[in-house]
Amino acid sequence: MENKTVLFFLLCCLSILQLGQGIWLNLPASGTKCVSEEIQTNVVVLADYTVISEDHQNMQTISTKVTSPYGNTLHSKGNVTNGQFAFTTSEAGNYLACFWVDDHHKAVAGVSVNLDWKIGIAAKDWESVARKEKIEGVELELRKLEGAVEAIHENLLYLRTKEAEMREVSEITNARVAWFSVMSLGVCIGVSALQLWHLKNFFQKKKLI
Repeated sequence: MENKTVLFFLLCCLSILQLGQGIWLNLPASGTKCVSEEIQTNVVVLADYTVISEDHQNMQTISTKVTSPYGNTLHSKGNVTNGQFAFTTSEAGNYLACFWVDDHHKAVAGVSVNLDWKIGIAAKDWESVARKEKIEGVELELRKLEGAVEAIHENLLYLRTKEAEMREVSEITNARVAWFSVMSLGVCIGVSALQLWHLKNFFQKKKLI
């Protein structure tokens, strides 16, 4: 039973290694299409993008721009049919990769783009690691599993931090709503008291009471 548990854990770790994802984008003749990914700090990001076209001689070119959560430009290219961007994140949040077609007046229809987006452990060059440290086979797979476990641990810490931030925001919001309710009730009571005072004075002046 224990061996099965260990095997299941290793399979889960191997699934974490597949953090790369192939994305097929159909860009409109005019307009922009973007892909976003929420990533924490100190994570390696590697991506390749290629225009897919049957006509290789008159292939439509595209432009691309990658920005950080705070709007910093990490990659920007124009009039290309393929490219690559790689960086290590310094900010936690949503990283945005946007693509659009160049020379809109020449584009009769949309353009298809294949985006191979890899983050974290999936973006690591394991062939270089194997050559540098002279490891292969089972030892290399164990190193990949070790990296996957570290990635899982870092993700759990990140999720814990996000959960704590959301809980703090929720508590602050609840406190503000409670104070607003108390203030609203106080205003209603004050307005009601003023109305009663005004009506009392009005009836006294009219000698109705």
